[in-house]
Amino acid sequence: MKPRITVITLAVDDLERALTFYRDGLGFATEGIIGQQFEHGAVVFIDLQPGLKLALWPRASLAHDTGLPLVGRSATELSIGHNVGSPQEADAVMAQAERAGARIVKPAQATFWGGYAGYFQDPDEHLWEVVWNPQFEPDAAAGR
Repeated sequence: MKPRITVITLAVDDLERALTFYRDGLGFATEGIIGQQFEHGAVVFIDLQPGLKLALWPRASLAHDTGLPLVGRSATELSIGHNVGSPQEADAVMAQAERAGARIVKPAQATFWGGYAGYFQDPDEHLWEVVWNPQFEPDAAAGR
């Protein structure tokens, strides 16, 4: 299988709240909620970088579509890494996320491997890592 990841979907409890957090709080560009005319179709798409989108979809809709039962959350199942260009940028992103309503799980700080990183959770408890890695340039990774 060739990796061709184009969409990362986060299941959310309240689509309006999630939209407000990501669009208004973090500044992610989106057309807003689309597909409301379909049962289990309301979704938000956010362009992250060329070829990659973030989808916000109600948890009940994802369970319905997959046929899996709705179960409790676990923040330690997955984290989304957001790479930045400096420790100062990591601090700024963490502060922005907190102002938007995120819960700071671990403030950004020096890491054992020589970088600088912290974690926050969005309103649905999805875990984001904000990280500066001196070996990883974020613009080079995005193909720019």
